Amino acid sequence: MAPGPLDIRRKKLLHRARYRGFKEADMLVGGFAESALGAMSELELEAFETLLAHNDHDIYAWIVGDAAPPAAIDKHLLRRMQDFDAAAGIHDF
Repeated sequence: MAPGPLDIRRKKLLHRARYRGFKEADMLVGGFAESALGAMSELELEAFETLLAHNDHDIYAWIVGDAAPPAAIDKHLLRRMQDFDAAAGIHDF
């Protein structure tokens, strides 16, 4: 069975989230995407796409609370990202 349009969209978003440009953003944004994209509605995917359109340093600053996000950013999505425990997926080798 071929993947549907939402599955393809989720795969593309996951790739974009994992490769932001610096390691901390890759881990935080990408880790959140891995855990959350599968359950996101079409509206939530749209909000996530809007967020990913911004500079990775800005996104990181919004998530860690160093800067206020613009009004166009979904505050509920941002709160979910702030609550996400990125360190939970890191294992000692």
